[in-house]
Amino acid sequence: MIRFSHVHKLFARTGAALQDVSFQVNKGEFVFITGPSGAGKSTILKLCFFDERPSQGEVKVYGTSSATYREADVPKLRRRLGVVFQDFRLLEDRNVEANVAFALEVTGTPSTQIGPRVMRLLSQVGLSAKATALPRELSGGEQQRVAVARALANDPVALIADEPTGNLDERATRGIFQLFRDINASGTAVLMATHDLDLVRRSGCRTIEVNRGQVVFDSAADGGFRTSGASPEVETDE
Repeated sequence: MIRFSHVHKLFARTGAALQDVSFQVNKGEFVFITGPSGAGKSTILKLCFFDERPSQGEVKVYGTSSATYREADVPKLRRRLGVVFQDFRLLEDRNVEANVAFALEVTGTPSTQIGPRVMRLLSQVGLSAKATALPRELSGGEQQRVAVARALANDPVALIADEPTGNLDERATRGIFQLFRDINASGTAVLMATHDLDLVRRSGCRTIEVNRGQVVFDSAADGGFRTSGASPEVETDE
């Protein structure tokens, strides 16, 4: 479970990024975070894996609270979360298999378990035949699938994705989204920030809209709610 309780985030240089944000993501839920550039979507996700901490309020992620955690608690929490970014963040000098294996090596997985686990993950994302390929030899959609496999390496309870289809064409976007749906169907919660409103509308998943650092719409509320005076989302370039 991920819970934000009256969360504010203030940055010294840019001011308020979030203002009084409250919502909860339940076990196994699929939730989209939408909103224009600068609305606070990425800040919300960074708070989820404790890359940032709130200026006020509390973020609680699977029992770890921003109000009471120690730095030593963060690596343990992050092993329970899978994180996928827009820009893939693959190791360019390592092949597909080695990129996924790296996520297991750094968490101390016994070497005898790494090989079989990597191949299961690559099969899950449809890349078994690409195990020895380097990232530069893959399409954008394939690179993102490697990143997803890496994020799943430690069997996370939640997958957090920041614009994971932002650099992909429509066909690759559909493939990655279906992969996320399959992952969610297996019981993993998914929290995904996106600008792709067509994808959101077609999905039927819960949607939280953020604008100017505030939650202005949550489809999980009774009939959904939109705050007074909030205008529909307007897309802008990142």
